[in-house]
Amino acid sequence: MDLAGRLAAGIRAAVERVPEAAAFLADWPVGGVRRAQVPVALPVCRWLAGMAGGLAGMVAAHAGALEWRQTYGGADFGPAFLERYGWTEVVGLRGPIPSERVAAGFLLLGPDVTYPAHAHEAEEVYLPLSGLAWWQKGEAWRQVAPLTPIHHPGWVPHAMRTEAEPLLALYLWRGGDLAAKSVILG
Repeated sequence: MDLAGRLAAGIRAAVERVPEAAAFLADWPVGGVRRAQVPVALPVCRWLAGMAGGLAGMVAAHAGALEWRQTYGGADFGPAFLERYGWTEVVGLRGPIPSERVAAGFLLLGPDVTYPAHAHEAEEVYLPLSGLAWWQKGEAWRQVAPLTPIHHPGWVPHAMRTEAEPLLALYLWRGGDLAAKSVILG
């Protein structure tokens, strides 16, 4: 099995027991079709060093073979945010495993960064894999430990904040435009 297949299988296995993920898995692509990817590293990837074990270890070990991306530019949140933010898609419109119904991949935030409040049409589930981080859904912030699922229905405002540890989280998206940029709320 190729890297994309192993990562997709790891994502599926990680969320199989998450009730909110059932609809995402029902839309999961079947088949071995692959889309070519060009490996791209971002400054945030340096915080993958030292992540070991399980799916986080697999992402860290193969980070150089993945196409890391950023949705925003310097004018959106400034260069400091971009140094500590990135994501890579495994399944979806841009990932190596094509799907028009679901997207899945990994979000990486370096230490001491806030991903500001935003919302999007797509329903979303996050599963933090490493790093203790703060998550905001609506008004309340709460600290979330790794392997604690977070569900955001479409258009629900949410934000994330790290402190001393970087955050690596797998994400699932479904519904709406899977390539849409989030609406920043403040």
